[in-house]
Amino acid sequence: MEITCYRDTEIKRESHFLPASTYNLARQLLTRCADNYLFVPIRSMQYLAILDKEEFIFIDGERKCWIDIAWQNFHSQDRTNLSQPVAYEVVYYGENQADIMLRLQKEFPKALQLLADKQVPKTPARVIKFPVAQS
Repeated sequence: MEITCYRDTEIKRESHFLPASTYNLARQLLTRCADNYLFVPIRSMQYLAILDKEEFIFIDGERKCWIDIAWQNFHSQDRTNLSQPVAYEVVYYGENQADIMLRLQKEFPKALQLLADKQVPKTPARVIKFPVAQS
């Protein structure tokens, strides 16, 4: 799937923290993608999230290819353990998007979990035992 996205002029930028569970799940799902992009439908908002290694962008279903909000500059390397939240920056490309941002913070983790539940491995994991080298 290929989508061309456009950005208006940046209106506002602010710092936020993403819960570890959300960030970790997003990265885990992203590593399963062969093309390094993950499309996450947020059906409750009629939004599409597009994730890559650098940023998460959010597109309104009505505006199609125009980015409303982007989450960028994740500082995961600042964590001392995987259960700590990740600092990032929110970039707004439209006016009066604070309410959208609040909803995204609630709905995006739910949409990620729905996607993860659909991608459960079909075969159980196996442990392969290697013979112990004798010296």
